[in-house]
Amino acid sequence: MTGIREWTLRKRVVTLLTVVAVLLIGLAGGAVAVATKNRMHIDAILNKTGPLRVQAQEVQNALLDQETAVRGYAVSGNPADLTPYDAGRKREQDLVVSMERLLGDYPEIRQELLEVERRAEEWREAVAVPVVTATQQSGTAAGQALITDQAREQFDAVRGALDDLQFEIFEARQRSAEDVRQTSNLLVVLLIVAVAVVIIAGSMLLVSLDKMVIRPLTGLADQVREVAEGDYQHGISGTGPPEFLRLGEDVDAMRRKIAKDLAEVREARERIEWVNSQLQKQAEELTRSNRDLEQFAYVASHDLQEPLRKVASFCQLLQRRYAGQLDERADQYIAFAVDGAQRMQRLINDLLAFSRIGRLTTGFTEVDLNKVMGDVAGQTEAARQYADAELTWGELPVIRGEEPLLTNLLANLVSNSVKFRRPDVPPKVHVSARLVGDEWEISCQDNGIGIEPEFADKIFVIFQRLHAKDAYPGTGIGLAIVKKIVEYHGGRVWVDTGTEEGTAIRFTLPALPEDVEAAAAAAAEAPTDEPATGDGDEPGAEAGAGTPAQADRRADETETTDGPDRAPEGGRTGDMRETVG
Repeated sequence: MTGIREWTLRKRVVTLLTVVAVLLIGLAGGAVAVATKNRMHIDAILNKTGPLRVQAQEVQNALLDQETAVRGYAVSGNPADLTPYDAGRKREQDLVVSMERLLGDYPEIRQELLEVERRAEEWREAVAVPVVTATQQSGTAAGQALITDQAREQFDAVRGALDDLQFEIFEARQRSAEDVRQTSNLLVVLLIVAVAVVIIAGSMLLVSLDKMVIRPLTGLADQVREVAEGDYQHGISGTGPPEFLRLGEDVDAMRRKIAKDLAEVREARERIEWVNSQLQKQAEELTRSNRDLEQFAYVASHDLQEPLRKVASFCQLLQRRYAGQLDERADQYIAFAVDGAQRMQRLINDLLAFSRIGRLTTGFTEVDLNKVMGDVAGQTEAARQYADAELTWGELPVIRGEEPLLTNLLANLVSNSVKFRRPDVPPKVHVSARLVGDEWEISCQDNGIGIEPEFADKIFVIFQRLHAKDAYPGTGIGLAIVKKIVEYHGGRVWVDTGTEEGTAIRFTLPALPEDVEAAAAAAAEAPTDEPATGDGDEPGAEAGAGTPAQADRRADETETTDGPDRAPEGGRTGDMRETVG
């Protein structure tokens, strides 16, 4: 009994199912054998004894036809009356041959059939043939004289043999019917036994499952529920088959690990709460510091610039009034003072502009960069005329952002491209855009002096200059402002170091959902063997140019943008060439 208790649940279930399967297979085999016998007995009734009874009756009718035909011929002497006699004999012979085929399993009936044939042949030799012969030779009186009581007794013997044959066939049919009943009853018994085996096995399986599975699982679930309610120190133990014992051990090990982890989590939470309190204090300190910085920005924009403007104004007055009256060194000193004051003003203004990005906001709206480029062209017109610069741009998208910041962004890039030009080479600046995934990649390409790859990241650092201020004027904060504006709009900016000539600064801005959907639909409808359209850096080759969503938004703008901010396509203003790609 102890050995059985150590059996696993699988072994117990497999053993029970094996026993049930063996019993059911045995019952099924017995049922097949009994059903085969039953089918044989039914076949004997339907295809043997039944036809034998019918054929025996037909043999009797054939013999009666022969006897009636002989009597009629003896009375009438008409040869036509012998026709039923000949037909009866032929029919009798055919029936006997047919019955012989069915008598393989019935020797008693075969014996009775032979007896009928023997007595019928004796009647024909003793009565039928002599009567027919006498009638043919001597007339009807001679034939009737041979039909005596003895002749009738001989035919009665034939009838008796036929009755014995019918009785023997009936007995054989009754025996087959009895066998059918017995095999049918046995089939029913086997079916009942099979149902009983299934019911008993099912009951045993239900009881076993309740005892070996449901109760142990219920107990284990109750213990787990206690732990889940917060009693993490409650030990868990399994009962039942070995699998459940191991399951209980595993669950208890998990409980111990969870309890250990919870203790660590409590400690971590306490540390996090302490860190949060420190962070909150730091956030409050940062808030206060930001207020101080805003106050400093206000002071820098008003209080600091006031004395600076006075210094610059009086230095300029000195320069204008006493220029040439003092010695050359004094004029140089005054020029240094004027230049320093002016550069300090520009530096303070640029710092204020840099600090205001993202802090003083007007809210995001849909901004057409084509219109922004028109404004940029107007702002940089003087510098471009001085440098004989050419500014072109391709079809640009509509994005969500702050128009003043985006104008400042593009103006800084165009101004840098014009400023850092090669000597004796007219600057050419081209702005283009292409859709990459769900972002617009916008490029500002020029033919200027270029940037060495090792300095590609340094140029976006505030006050970082790669040249002396005498060679290229400026405060070194323009690209830092560009980077901050791009990141404020959710994009990124970098220098493309792979350009062969000049500088290409690229940045990304999130695309509108309708532009992304329109581009995806156009890509799905485009033929797969269509050649590539290029990288979008050349004028008119932008990947995002002409999308359906943009075309809809700009359908009403194409007739109204030829104003002061945008020169007509291919137009010329003084020495400045400004075209729209």
